[in-house]
Amino acid sequence: MTNETNPRALPHHRLVAYAVAVELLAAVRASKIADARLREQALRAAVSACCNVAEGAARPSAADKARVFGIARAEAAEAAAAVEIAAMAGFAPRANAETCVALASRLYGLLHGLMR
Repeated sequence: MTNETNPRALPHHRLVAYAVAVELLAAVRASKIADARLREQALRAAVSACCNVAEGAARPSAADKARVFGIARAEAAEAAAAVEIAAMAGFAPRANAETCVALASRLYGLLHGLMR
């Protein structure tokens, strides 16, 4: 989906943060959380992180961007926490939780930089 050479690409397609958010979403899905409520919460948060990175990239002012990127950052943390909790409860593999935490940490840092 991301096409850095396409001049018609949307603003979020040029952000590494968007690519990492999409990776996080894939990792959350791959976790196959057995508990339906935790699975739904993790997926909704990961989807929201992707959408908010895209929205923030398209916002016109620095303040608008920072606000929406802050929401994306919180959603990434929530998605990772939900997978971590699922792993601690025995509803998902520990390795999947570690992958999600690593991706969420990377995304958190990228978004922090974009919020400045």
